[in-house]
Amino acid sequence: MSDWSVAASKDTILREIKRLAARNGGVPPGRGRFERETGTKQSEWYPQIWLRWSDAQAEAGYTPTQLKEKIRDEVVIEKYIALIRELKLKRPLVIGEIRNKARTDKSFPAHTVFNRFGGKDKLIHAVSAYCQNKPEYEDISAICAAVEASTRLPGMGETTHAKVVVGFVYLMKSGRHYKIGRTSSVARRGGELTVKIPVPPKTIHSIETDDPVGVEAYWHKRFANKRGEGEWFELTPEDVTAFRRWKRIV
Repeated sequence: MSDWSVAASKDTILREIKRLAARNGGVPPGRGRFERETGTKQSEWYPQIWLRWSDAQAEAGYTPTQLKEKIRDEVVIEKYIALIRELKLKRPLVIGEIRNKARTDKSFPAHTVFNRFGGKDKLIHAVSAYCQNKPEYEDISAICAAVEASTRLPGMGETTHAKVVVGFVYLMKSGRHYKIGRTSSVARRGGELTVKIPVPPKTIHSIETDDPVGVEAYWHKRFANKRGEGEWFELTPEDVTAFRRWKRIV
């Protein structure tokens, strides 16, 4: 998408926000209502124009919708446990089950909220720690223990040394925003994003590491106050320089 077409899309979206707000007593539409009313998908403005819908509302001249208070970790874990029991599972949740629940139950955290724990294994560890010494959670503790044992113990005929899996934590740019994520192939991930967003991302830098989950979590936490939705951030040149200092962590 050219700079001109991005600007045209931005102007169109701002005009539509104002039109809908005028019909609603000066209250700007939320993201969901805006999409239903105009057919404009999130991919048409995120992340290349705005990282948050509240940014679009503010640029249109309205007071952004107040951000919800961050859900406490223990509340997130309780929701996770409750869904395992609701679905009568004998295993941890998969991402699809979390997405489906959040889609039908607005009180359930979005799947991105669970990313704060640093990946599936660390989430299971956090749930296990929460359930420790709580008899009412013996069923969940058993599920966590089974998962932790399977990832800790080698199988029959395997060596006692775990194979080191090396991955990458990347920094990509689309428009004026940056994405920090992890992958086993930076080139493949760039290709995947190219078909998802209008402005193809450019890889700025990647860090080779045997702990992509931990390294990604570090940078997400470091830039938490600059984070929009998902893994997209508003970074300064100094932030980018800091990221590029990290080369290889194995």
